[in-house]
Amino acid sequence: MGLLRGCDSPFTIAAHAASLRRRGIDFVMRRYSRDPSTNLDSGEAQRLCGAGLRIGALWEGRGARDRLTRQQGLRDGAEALHLARAAGQPPGSAIYFALGEDTTPADIDGVLKHYLAGVRSALGGAAGYRVGVHGSHAWCAGLVDRGLGALSWLVSMPAGGVAPRHNLLQWPSARLVLDGAELRLSPVLGQPGRDPGLFQLAGPGAALSAAFRRER
Repeated sequence: MGLLRGCDSPFTIAAHAASLRRRGIDFVMRRYSRDPSTNLDSGEAQRLCGAGLRIGALWEGRGARDRLTRQQGLRDGAEALHLARAAGQPPGSAIYFALGEDTTPADIDGVLKHYLAGVRSALGGAAGYRVGVHGSHAWCAGLVDRGLGALSWLVSMPAGGVAPRHNLLQWPSARLVLDGAELRLSPVLGQPGRDPGLFQLAGPGAALSAAFRRER
């Protein structure tokens, strides 16, 4: 698997799917949350895949640290599962969870450990989705090393400039004009040789495909 070029969009972007693909974009990262106006739905997923784009999913529902319990993880995981199924996201693909960048080692071994255990209980097993983590290099590495996340999406390049184990790397947002509309999107790159957990749907112009095959 070579380098994949994508973008992160916190809003519906189906109207610009063809333009993104013409610009060499391979995938779009979209949202699941408690705000229906930001969420990926089946109609948008079909339009994105119909243009030849793959899709990645990010759950955004972060609450206060003292509420990041296993029970909250179960609730967030269940809601993400409901939205993923409604959008047509196939099992075997990933849902990343955004929990911020200001995490300490104590958080990783404390509240986040319990929260992500709940998330994994809701999304794993028979549900069949993989759990990804979204944040800083140290944060993501700590969670993946402890088996709390299967994939990692870094919000920025680490200070040393090397992060070979990540699945996705995000760059600062940039201005982009698509179809006459000015948008701000964050570029995202897929690490060559590492499965980022993207998916495609069956639909007009899209081949029947589930998740990328996991590469070890």
